[in-house]
Amino acid sequence: MATSEIKTGCCVVGAGPAGLVLGLILARAGVRTTVLEKHADFLRDFRGDTVHSSTLTLLDELGLGEQFAALPPRWIEKLSVQLDSGTYGVADLSRLPGRHQHIALVPQWDFLNVIADASRQEPDYQLIMQAEVTDLLQDGDRVTGVIYRQDGRDHRLEADLVVGCDGRSSVVAERAGLRLRTFGVPMDVLWFRLPRLETDPEGVRGRISRSNLLIMIDRGDYYQIGLVIRKGSIATLRDHGIAALRERLRDVVPWLGDRVELLQSFDDIRLLNVVLSRLPRWYRDGVLCIGDAAHAMSPVGGVGINLAVQDAVAAGRILAKSLRIGRVVTARLRAVQRRRWLPTVLIQGFQRLAHRLVIVTTIADDEAGPRPTTAPAPLRLMQRFPLLQTIPGYFLGIGLLPEHAPDFARPRASLAS
Repeated sequence: MATSEIKTGCCVVGAGPAGLVLGLILARAGVRTTVLEKHADFLRDFRGDTVHSSTLTLLDELGLGEQFAALPPRWIEKLSVQLDSGTYGVADLSRLPGRHQHIALVPQWDFLNVIADASRQEPDYQLIMQAEVTDLLQDGDRVTGVIYRQDGRDHRLEADLVVGCDGRSSVVAERAGLRLRTFGVPMDVLWFRLPRLETDPEGVRGRISRSNLLIMIDRGDYYQIGLVIRKGSIATLRDHGIAALRERLRDVVPWLGDRVELLQSFDDIRLLNVVLSRLPRWYRDGVLCIGDAAHAMSPVGGVGINLAVQDAVAAGRILAKSLRIGRVVTARLRAVQRRRWLPTVLIQGFQRLAHRLVIVTTIADDEAGPRPTTAPAPLRLMQRFPLLQTIPGYFLGIGLLPEHAPDFARPRASLAS
């Protein structure tokens, strides 16, 4: 039984990138905002650590650019892929419009702490940690708040609007009865770390060889490595043993050498169960889902965080006025989905195409034997005309529909109000 009851303007469920950005924007609009996070801190490993150009611009607009730059991040201007036939440039961000002609690599918990620290300075903001939402409050067909559990007790929090930012296994979406559409995915990803030497390549590098696809993210003194495997094949890999996986890594990236011996067991490896899905409808009366709660993205392109943040900015801009007066009609929630629907569908369509054309080929049956990889015609064309690498650079760095901080959320406007 719920033991306490309070009221807020907007209850944001989940303190990930979307939830914290939305909370900050609404609080600066003068909306009483409460963010609920089920964990005690932001320290979860192997989360997306890329902060894209459009998000860096947003941080500048929110007055947080200097705080973020002080972390400090690693700046990446170009992405490449290494095939058996050589190394090829894939994406060039150095020609992007605006100040940030790069993406940043930084632990996600540092990024989240920058936003959370700024949010706590707003008088209309509250972040409650270790608060796990278990159900929604409803009055007829309208959602009127949440029930969350903290310190072994249930609490009721009434709200003019509940926004689910609680990831691809969203409790908010499930309790609201929002139907999920899933798409078949042929892959999972094994994430792990290995030391990086000063003589190693810099930046983000893909590696495609024979029946393997691997990405290496330069984190300074170590690589964060993602090895793509066939969906559901983790049990077979475990049966073959860690020694077989180490040998596979040596074959794909020989210059890693003895560093692969640091993988002592599969306990040193995290499995990312890749999901691609979206809600056909993101809302109902009194509740809205954004980010991964509305559309779980494949790691292809690494654009999931960027898309979630842009959802949050659009939602904050569209809903702030209604929340200030305490009346959010369903038409406003529909307007958020309409604004963000096209980039979501197009990006997921691209990811599904990449699954079929690239990933299925490179993670084919391991028994197929050596199949040295050569550059396809589009990749060779991009080497001949490097300007073409700006196109995927724009797609990765800025996205299809970048959002900008509304005037009321920028520091000068916030102080004046």
